[in-house]
Amino acid sequence: MKQFLNSEVSQFTKVEKMNNFINYGMVGGGEDAFIGKIHRIAANIDNNFILVGGAFSSDPENSKLFGKKLNLATDRCYSNFQEMAKKESEREDGIEAVVIVTPNNLHIPIAKEFLNRGIHVICDKPLGTSLNETKSIENLIKKTNRIFAMTYNYCGYPLVKFARELILSGEIGEIRSIQIEYAQDWLYKKLEDTGQKQALWRTDPLKGGLGGCLGDIGTHAFHLLCFVSGIKPTHILADLSQFVFGRTLPDNANILFRFLTGATGILWVSQIAPGKKNGLNLRIFGSKAGIEWSQENPNFIKFSVAGKNTIIKGKEDLINYPYLVKFTRTPSGHPDGFIEAFANIYLDIAQAIICKRDGKDPPNKTYLPNFNDGIEGMRFIEAAIESDYNNSKWVPFNS
Repeated sequence: MKQFLNSEVSQFTKVEKMNNFINYGMVGGGEDAFIGKIHRIAANIDNNFILVGGAFSSDPENSKLFGKKLNLATDRCYSNFQEMAKKESEREDGIEAVVIVTPNNLHIPIAKEFLNRGIHVICDKPLGTSLNETKSIENLIKKTNRIFAMTYNYCGYPLVKFARELILSGEIGEIRSIQIEYAQDWLYKKLEDTGQKQALWRTDPLKGGLGGCLGDIGTHAFHLLCFVSGIKPTHILADLSQFVFGRTLPDNANILFRFLTGATGILWVSQIAPGKKNGLNLRIFGSKAGIEWSQENPNFIKFSVAGKNTIIKGKEDLINYPYLVKFTRTPSGHPDGFIEAFANIYLDIAQAIICKRDGKDPPNKTYLPNFNDGIEGMRFIEAAIESDYNNSKWVPFNS
């Protein structure tokens, strides 16, 4: 098994053998930005991407200083994203893709600027601050024929992909019940009052949007639910709360789903649950069996059948799924984690960009979250807000 895994990894991850490296730039993700560093590490793991420029801060001086810390050329450390898009598009060695890791209100304006310059976009979630705003670039994406990727990174875990395959192949039967939760505790007090940057913009409706915890982590959970199950809800009922006094956006949510197949679902999202760090857990039960997966123990899934012992499935069980084995980076007994899952998203993005260069379609079994997934996330947020506003009534989820 070890030899099999290693051969698959070495064959798949070196996309650079197919063509040149992919020059990319980053907007946001400066000195104190956790997620910017994660993106840079993930993009670098398989040697497909090279960071060559960026506008890392809204403060021009800080942006340039941080770019120098990353050993970037001085003339590619930009004061703002507009300058970056213009100058990079004019360079012979300019960037092919931009990574957007800014507050949510800037995602769409930045994406437009780079799409108009013919540059692929890799955008952190959520897509924006409102559904109407995000729809405004749909035609632009089609017109420019550029890749628009969303970094819903939890679908990058090999065992998440395996769970999806088991469900789609009928191993658990007809889906009856879905439970998913995403709970954290970092906002259980009014951290935004301390001036902490990440808390400040995420609790500001002008920068983060009206979703609060729904936009920050709820869209991750919603995407995971739809990705693994292969189904989407037809109706949503939501009860949103602001438990921390003085906070205007939801910090806790309880949401019910109805599906066209007759299945039902429940989602708990919280950022005020003491002791919960990154508690993303998914359970899907069907007419034949059930599957459970936890992000804090991501290298295994539980497969349960009534009247039998629960089976723990891991990397070894991927041997009959070569298109999944390629997403594992270490031999059995060595865990693949959060950054590796992120890197798998970048691996698919690299493959898509290279195929685009060559005028080819991406290969089958490509798991690349895209603009449509971003739109679905925005629909989810707005449907939940609408339901809560109307005294938690069932509202249609129109995809």
